[in-house]
Amino acid sequence: MSLFELLEPTIVGMGYELVDIEQSAPGRLLRIFVDKRGGAITLDDCVVVSNHLSKLLIVENVDYNRLEVSSPGLDRPLKKKTDFVRFVGESIRIKLRIALEGQRNFVGILSEVEGETLILDIDGKRLQFELENLEKARLIPRL
Repeated sequence: MSLFELLEPTIVGMGYELVDIEQSAPGRLLRIFVDKRGGAITLDDCVVVSNHLSKLLIVENVDYNRLEVSSPGLDRPLKKKTDFVRFVGESIRIKLRIALEGQRNFVGILSEVEGETLILDIDGKRLQFELENLEKARLIPRL
């Protein structure tokens, strides 16, 4: 079982969303990014999740030295199909695994998600991208 599969049900059960996990060299830093609908993650939220996960990680014998629980930030990564559906209408930056028309990086407005395809409005053009071809995707913060 992957760490994501281990932690996600617990975090969802607490009313949060598991956005991402970063792990440095085995046994060192474990960084968990959580979010919640209807508001920003607070320091108190991070403390609650951290306290709960530290107990779970001990029980599951996960090796780490330091646990950090954090908000994904304004430029949060988009990983799952549900992330893309949730942020339709927002500006995003994507990087492709395999270039499209000689280009791997794109910035545009996420206009819709159809099946396993994203449609971005980029400079008046609608381009389609397969989810499986995405290497990275992030929101572009509105400032």
